[in-house]
Amino acid sequence: MWAWAVWSKAKNYPMANLDVVDSPVWMESGLVETAQLKTDTECDVCVVGAGIAGLLTAERLVAAGMKVVILDAGPVGGGETSHTTAHLVTALDDRYVKLENMHGKDGARIAAESHSAAIDYVGRLIERLGIDCGWHWVDGYLTVNDRHANNRDTLLSAELDASGRAGVAVELVANLPAPWPVALGPALRFARQAQMQPLALMKAVARGLIDKGVPLYTGSRVKHVHGGDNASVQTEGGSVVRCQHVVVATNTPFNNLVAVHTKQAGYQTYVVAFRVPAGMLPRALVWDGLWEDDAAYHYLRLYAGGSVGGGSKAGPGHDLLIVGGEDHRTGQGPKDPGPYPLIEEWTRAHFPMCGVVERTWSGEVMEPADGLAYIGHNAMGHKNVYIVTGDSGTGMTHGAIAAMLIPDLISGRENPWAKLYDPARKIGLHALKGYVAENLNTAAQYRDWLGRGDVKDEGEIKPGHGAIVCQGLTHVAVYKDESGQCTRRNAVCPHLGAIVRWNDVAKTWDCPAHGSRFDCSGKVMHGPANTHPTPHEPK
Repeated sequence: MWAWAVWSKAKNYPMANLDVVDSPVWMESGLVETAQLKTDTECDVCVVGAGIAGLLTAERLVAAGMKVVILDAGPVGGGETSHTTAHLVTALDDRYVKLENMHGKDGARIAAESHSAAIDYVGRLIERLGIDCGWHWVDGYLTVNDRHANNRDTLLSAELDASGRAGVAVELVANLPAPWPVALGPALRFARQAQMQPLALMKAVARGLIDKGVPLYTGSRVKHVHGGDNASVQTEGGSVVRCQHVVVATNTPFNNLVAVHTKQAGYQTYVVAFRVPAGMLPRALVWDGLWEDDAAYHYLRLYAGGSVGGGSKAGPGHDLLIVGGEDHRTGQGPKDPGPYPLIEEWTRAHFPMCGVVERTWSGEVMEPADGLAYIGHNAMGHKNVYIVTGDSGTGMTHGAIAAMLIPDLISGRENPWAKLYDPARKIGLHALKGYVAENLNTAAQYRDWLGRGDVKDEGEIKPGHGAIVCQGLTHVAVYKDESGQCTRRNAVCPHLGAIVRWNDVAKTWDCPAHGSRFDCSGKVMHGPANTHPTPHEPK
């Protein structure tokens, strides 16, 4: 019933006079899709989302003897899980100095403890199931970027002390291991970090669940989630899953209209993969932020002996250096000259051994107001509906935390992490400034209703680009393909009514208010919107 099929999708993106494949390197092995849900069914727990959080949570629930049904609008791992760079870390984006201020010393300690336990959990799962997914234990190196060079020693010293108080295995080192650039050091070395090929893990876990008879339906977008005594999940096609509990693991929850979306914001991040000589760089994770007022930072990993270039194998002689950064709030960027040239310029300045660019891609991360994910009972909703969101750039690790936490909540077992990750937790005083700033930013985006569009008429839009055109009081999102054919959609985001904007790098329509994203034809790619903007027919 759950047929196993593999497909892949990539597009070419010109960069540095090359035809660069604009698709995550993991995609070359294809994505897995199964049958759609076409009949009503029943279970103990319905898991919505077949990314890392959903599948790992489902796997643990099944191991505990629960009957689980898994639904996803797309293929297995086809959302943000496939667009990650797959770091598993205790070195969090929000430094432990900041986490101490926002959550206290106990909160910082629990954050470190839970992330360390999550990495171990994934490592044990991979070993237990015998999964070949490129899992490697590596050291992670936190450096200070050039913006804060004059304050480097102070920043590293304060973070070293705070990390130590949280129980993290960390030490100050003078340099990264050679031949990683000396210019990046000194650094804090975080032990027992990890990296992997995320889709290989997802495929293996999905196949294991299917082999156990667990129903996993792709191409089955969920339309409504109903909690309470008669909990159910209704798909877009009309089929219903009746259940005792619902887990919404879709990167950002579509079933929560407002509450959690005031406490997090969507950010686009960009990735470039460069060829480097095989074996030249040892495996490591490297970050040069975030520090103080940084809006973005660079993050790096090595993909040794990886497959590259539109499905061809790198073969002997090449590894991939994967470099990400140039983040901006979704729908509010990117800045000129564009994220990929900026990442390439930075990388070549620090890594002169880099060869051609093999891949580029982008993803979206949800940044919580106080630095930690929201995992648990849906805020302002029924207690038998659970959400996983606010990954803050560490979605692989947070997904594993969800797999350890949510089954405990469902079973009524006490979990010492529950309070820290509670989606209903209050925003503390030390996080209040950022919380207010993000919500003022969101409110300001609704001024686009007063604008008159990007161009006066469709004739000004170049092939392969999109723009907002105003027709009377109506804002229309118009995409013109390479042949000159136009696709027109209502430019109003179906979530809470902001006007979408065209991202000319990702070729998507992005909502600047709450982070929803739509492909160039207007189909929803990322929530919280859960429906496509309506087509617009010219008068």
